Amino acid sequence: MHPVFAAAPAAAVAVAQSGVASQQAAVPLGIEMFVVVVSSVTGVLSARQHKLDFVGALWLAVLVGLGGGLLRDIILQVGDVYILNQPLALPTSLIAATITFVFPMIVERQDRIIDILDIFAVGLYSAVGADKAMVYGFEPTVCVMMGFFTAVGGGLLRDICLAQTPSIFKRGNFYAIAAIAGSTAYIFLVQGCSVNNIAALTFSTALTMFVRWLSLHYNIQSPTEVDLTRVVPRRHRTADVAGARREVTARSADALADRRERTLADIQERREQERRKEALSRLKRMRRKRGQRKLDM
Repeated sequence: MHPVFAAAPAAAVAVAQSGVASQQAAVPLGIEMFVVVVSSVTGVLSARQHKLDFVGALWLAVLVGLGGGLLRDIILQVGDVYILNQPLALPTSLIAATITFVFPMIVERQDRIIDILDIFAVGLYSAVGADKAMVYGFEPTVCVMMGFFTAVGGGLLRDICLAQTPSIFKRGNFYAIAAIAGSTAYIFLVQGCSVNNIAALTFSTALTMFVRWLSLHYNIQSPTEVDLTRVVPRRHRTADVAGARREVTARSADALADRRERTLADIQERREQERRKEALSRLKRMRRKRGQRKLDM
């Protein structure tokens, strides 16, 4: 076994014995299960949109509701696995998925509310994921990454199961970026400013929702292509433009010469065809005249 993986369980035992895990932020159970329900409902809505059956809906509900935390725990390899340690998590997700699948009218025409609750769940998940990594002594960058995975990992797994490009990788309004902002704010407040965990959790969740709202309100989207032409010094840009123009001019001259040659060749070929046609026509007339003379004789 690789020494890094062999050391992970030992590190987990050392951390657990030191009592660091007891410092993890305690989210009220009601809010915790409410977030699981909201995320599971979005999974069922995706299943219905893709015409999946009941089993597919349950699977997507569990993936979206609990997949991010499971992905985080697999990567960290320390502490408890949330889906196994919290006995209410999986039943809550399955019950919410079943009710939504059988009675879809409950959430129909509630897109705006679902979107608000969904980004609330993303904000809470991002802070909780970052908090768990921080409790076990990981670096701030790792904590932010774990918050990111916890928040959007479920949607990532859902899109993979549906054979789609994950939505967080596509151009659109801030979603993954909002999760990163929330987890970053949580780590900064707790580690940098020594803010209480619950206060930091509340602020980071609100910040995630605000970044998402700002992106939607002003239609700010994640960039897909970057063009650094505008930041190139003007003199270099002028030289590049002049060179490009010379190249285009040379290409245009070559293309014009080539077109002229093709046109002349076409004209020559048409003239040759006309000459052959005229010669053939004369030959036919001469044959008809000879035939007529023989008949007259």
